[in-house]
Amino acid sequence: MIAVTNISKRYGAVQALSDVRFSVDRGELFGLIGPDGAGKTSLLRILATLLLPDAGEATIDGLNTVADYRAVRRRIGYMPGRFSLYRDLTVEENLRFFASIFGTTVRENEAFIRPIFAPLEPFRRRRAGALSGGMKQKLALSCALIHRPDALLLDEPTTGVDALSRKEFWEMLHELKQHGIAILVSTPYMDEASRCDRVALIRRGQTGQIDTPQQVVAQFPHRLFAVRTDNAYRLACDLPSWPTLHAAYPFGACFHVIDRRPHIDISAELTAFLHQRGHSAVECLPATPTMEDCFMEWMKRDESE
Repeated sequence: MIAVTNISKRYGAVQALSDVRFSVDRGELFGLIGPDGAGKTSLLRILATLLLPDAGEATIDGLNTVADYRAVRRRIGYMPGRFSLYRDLTVEENLRFFASIFGTTVRENEAFIRPIFAPLEPFRRRRAGALSGGMKQKLALSCALIHRPDALLLDEPTTGVDALSRKEFWEMLHELKQHGIAILVSTPYMDEASRCDRVALIRRGQTGQIDTPQQVVAQFPHRLFAVRTDNAYRLACDLPSWPTLHAAYPFGACFHVIDRRPHIDISAELTAFLHQRGHSAVECLPATPTMEDCFMEWMKRDESE
C-alpha cells in the first residue's frame, strides 16, 4: 500500500533524507523510530503530498505522490505533529468540514468512526480549541478517517497527551488495522514502538534496521545489567569511572549498564567496585533488553560515527 523508494530531501546544507526505502502493507502498523531531526516529519510530509522529494519515488496504492497527488490525497488520512484543526469551529463543524472536502458526509461514515468519535459525542458543540489534549487527538483522528482512507499517516500523534489517552489511541490503531488500513506512525515512545508490527530505525535521514520489534530486541548485541544503589545521583557520577564501561543510562528506578566485554557477568565485579566507592545496598542483576535499550545502543553508535 505504501512504497518508499530511494527518497532523498535536502534543505540547503542539511541532508534531511538520504536514500530512504521501505514499504507498508495493507493492515500493517508500521513505526518510524528516530530522534528529533532524523527526517521523520519530512518523510511523512512527502507521503502526504505536502513536500516534493529531491530524488526517489513514493507511492500510495500504486499512485505517485507527485504525479498523482490529487488521487493520493483522496486515499490518505494525515495527522500532523501539531493540532491543525480549526480551533474556532466546534467539534461537529470540524468533522462536517473535513467530510465535505472529501466529497462525503458524516452520516455516510459515522458508523466507521463511531468507536473513536463516541467519547466526543457530549462535546459536539464545544469549540475544538477548548478540548483537552486527548480529545483533540480523537477529533483529529476522526477527521483524518472521515473519508475511509486506505492509508493513515501519523506524525508523533500522542506527544503531549496523558498515558491513558496514549493507551486508548493505540488500541484504536489496532482496531483500524482490522479494516485493512495501512498505518504509518512516527513515535518517540519506545513502548509504542513495541506495539507496531514492524519498525524502521531512522537517523540522519537514513533508515537502518527494519524488522519486527521482537527481532530488533533479539539482535541486541550485549549483556545487559540493571544496577541500583542507595544513592542514584552518586551512582550516575561513579558509573562513568568503571574501567570497561560501554554504556550506562537511567532506566526507571535503576541504571542499565553495558560492559565492553560482551560475554562477562560483571555483577560481582561491579558490586565490589561500587562498595569501594561508598555505596550500600548495591543490587546488580542481569536484565532483559527492551526497545528502549536497542534505541539507546543505536544512538550511541550514531554519536561515535
